[in-house]
Formats: sequence, structure tokens, C-alpha cells
Amino acid sequence: MDRRLTARGQQRRRQLMDEAARRFAANGYDQTSVAEIVDGLGVGKGVFYWYFASKDELMGDILRDAQLDLRRAQNAAIRDEPDPVRRIALGIRASIAWLSAHRELFTLFESAALDERFRPILRNNQDVAVADVVRHLEEAVRAGLIADADPIVVAHAILGVTNQLARAFVLTRGDDWEAVAEGAIAFCLGGLAGATPAHDRRVLVG
Repeated sequence: MDRRLTARGQQRRRQLMDEAARRFAANGYDQTSVAEIVDGLGVGKGVFYWYFASKDELMGDILRDAQLDLRRAQNAAIRDEPDPVRRIALGIRASIAWLSAHRELFTLFESAALDERFRPILRNNQDVAVADVVRHLEEAVRAGLIADADPIVVAHAILGVTNQLARAFVLTRGDDWEAVAEGAIAFCLGGLAGATPAHDRRVLVG
């Protein structure tokens, strides 16, 4: 819903999104009603429908807002790094740190990926993420830092490793995100057969 909101209106909208995200993650999207969301904040349904046309719109806005916040964290982490290989490593680290800090949103990403109503939102974000990694990979190849390979395949592999390790060890097991990030970086930079290049090991220890 396209409204020009005051600062107070933006705060209320944020409160609704945060309460909904918490309840969706804990109880499931379909199992959570608008009534439960507004009851949790002590407001009426009229307040909800002032900001969102439907629960589906709310969920879509939560996902888009979360993806934007994740992208900001990634960009902040790599912004001042000239080395494209280190940018990839720092991006992996920033991604796993963000997913650890926002586990309820990570849970929503996981459930939304299985829901046709919201899958296109996540697919669009994945396309953007792949394009970002491809850019770093192509720059690294031109600089002679990594072997030449299909950058789209490699980008998908890096994102897949990052997401799977975060899912299995941070979200599911609650392991320390920094250790998981170090493992993801070591594998993505070194692969199965090679050790992590010396100039990249400093990424692993911060």
C-alpha cells in the first residue's frame, strides 16, 4: 500500500512488521491471523488495514525489507575493499552474521521459499545476489586471482554453500556464526583440493 507516512506512522508500521515477523516465524504464516498480530500490539484491526491491504502484502513487505537490510549489511562490509576475492569472503561473513542476528527473518526466508505466493520475491533477490557475486568473480579472473570458470555456476555455488551452512549450523543447531562463516569462506576460497590463498587467510581471523 503506497502511503506517505509521518515518522510516527513509520514507527507503527515497523512495529506491525516486527510483531508479524516474530509470530510468523514462531507459529507459521498461515496459522497466524491478523487479529493475533494486532492483539500483540494492543491495537485494532483498523490500524493494521491502514498500513497493509492484506496479510499477504504484509508478508511481502517483510521479506523485501529484510532482503534490503541484508544487502545493506553486505555492501557495508565490502564497500572499502579493493580486492575482489576478499570482497567475496567479507560478503559471506556479513551474510552469515546478518542471518544469525535475524533468525526469525531467516526462518521466514526458508518458509517463503516453499510458498508460491512469496517465492518470486525471493527469486528476484537471488538474481540480484548472483549478479553481485558474478561481478566480483569476473574482476578476480581479470586480475589473475582465481581460475577462469563459469561465473554464474560459481556464484550459485558460493551462495548455496553460504546458505546451507548458515541453515544447518546457525539456524538449526545454534552454532557460533563466526566459526560457520570461517568454514564457509575456507571452502569457497579453497575448494576441495586447494588451501585458502595466503592473502585471504586474514579474512578468516578477522
